[in-house]
Amino acid sequence: MEYTKEKKVGEGTYAVVYLGTKQSTGRSIAVKEIKSSAFKDGLDMSAIREVKYLQEIQHENVIELVDIFLASENLNLVLEFLPSDLEVIIKDKSILFTPADIKSWMLMTLRGVHHCHRNFILHRDLKPNNLLIAPDGQIKVADFGLARTVPSPHEILTSNVVTRWYRAPELLFGAKHYTSAIDVWSVGVIFAELMLRIPYLPGKSDIDQVEVTFRALGTPTDRDWPDVSSFPAYNKLQMYTPPSREELRRRFIAASENALDYLCGMLTMNPQKRWNTVQCLESEYFKEAPSPTEPSKIKIS
Repeated sequence: MEYTKEKKVGEGTYAVVYLGTKQSTGRSIAVKEIKSSAFKDGLDMSAIREVKYLQEIQHENVIELVDIFLASENLNLVLEFLPSDLEVIIKDKSILFTPADIKSWMLMTLRGVHHCHRNFILHRDLKPNNLLIAPDGQIKVADFGLARTVPSPHEILTSNVVTRWYRAPELLFGAKHYTSAIDVWSVGVIFAELMLRIPYLPGKSDIDQVEVTFRALGTPTDRDWPDVSSFPAYNKLQMYTPPSREELRRRFIAASENALDYLCGMLTMNPQKRWNTVQCLESEYFKEAPSPTEPSKIKIS
């Protein structure tokens, strides 16, 4: 056997993750064993998707699929071993990170997401827990179980994607058509969370998520998002005014004006006006001081 499984490091309904070694090189790897017994009709779609997209996307800011093998009827994905993730870093109050570190993490995340979008792939579940950190400090976009190819304009999609706190308003409204703008919204919420060190829009249920999102950011209207009032859930909404610039400055005390512009670009209600990954990467935020920290110099332990 080319790979060893030494220690179980995580388990979900459909998969168990082990830390292991590639014996020929001694390289640390993670083995994600998909439990075929958990599915009535063979392998789960999410496992097939994950393999398909990771084979297609190769980028330094996307997790590497090293190999796949079958053992006892279970599919095993051999992935590069990534010892931490952004959620762990945000929650560990003993770790002090700087605005330059946040800028570095944002830049790497956006490069990974931009590469997905450039290859016509929507991730559909971006959150701190799915942004893994390599030993050299590089951020890697991971977990492509909900990913899919960019749909044709007439294709009907499920709106039940993206972990609740990171869900874009068009998904909260139950949109059947959406674009890569849903991923950009998620990145915007992650940016806010990195600055605050607490979740920015923590809804307790799907209904509460709508309330939490619009109370924090204002209820969209037909003026800035044409036809938003035609969504069935719209007429039940409480109307909130968007926060003023002054209010945003109070919320994000350490943010520069360019950082606030960048945040607002990603958290624009109307998905057609929301910034795309190119606009984000070209933002003045990345050009002003401080420069992003060199990934290998970010201290997280």
